[in-house]
Amino acid sequence: MRPILTAILAASLLTPLTAWAHCDSLDGPVVVEAQAALDKGDVTPVLKWVQPADEKELRAAFAQTLTVRKLGPEAKALADRSFFDTLVRIHRAGENAPYTGLKAAGTTDPVTLKLDAALAKGDIEPFLKQILAHTGDSIRQRFAKAVAAQKRKDESVEAGREFVAAYVDYVHYVERVVHSVHASGHAH
Repeated sequence: MRPILTAILAASLLTPLTAWAHCDSLDGPVVVEAQAALDKGDVTPVLKWVQPADEKELRAAFAQTLTVRKLGPEAKALADRSFFDTLVRIHRAGENAPYTGLKAAGTTDPVTLKLDAALAKGDIEPFLKQILAHTGDSIRQRFAKAVAAQKRKDESVEAGREFVAAYVDYVHYVERVVHSVHASGHAH
């Protein structure tokens, strides 16, 4: 039963959500931790976001940022933004994900925010119940539409096409649910 639950949860986080920012967002976890690291003058907390091979580049960018920040408020803002950009770019490259620049605060997908909140609370169950109910309803609706269309499929070419459309929607949706279980956890 657990693989099915995992599949349904993962499927709910499929393709449409990949366009939303998270680690790219100015209020996402990477930038939030980067801001705190800069304010403390300690790069250590953000090193977890990059691969070991990229640590040297990040440390150099951090040191340069700390130096430039001392030149005044405008220099500080520009240096911080440059560091965030460097950190997120390196982080994304480490995931083999494209980097298209920093995104505005408030652009993180609401589902991701709920996942982060669940992680912070240490309790996934309320979110899981919601997502399982939603995904189950989506599968049931597609199934019912395909069953109803299947009963009429031989009445006319149009009815046959309605069946095919409902069948394709049903099968492809469930395939995405199942295949997402086997997808890489790093896909963005």
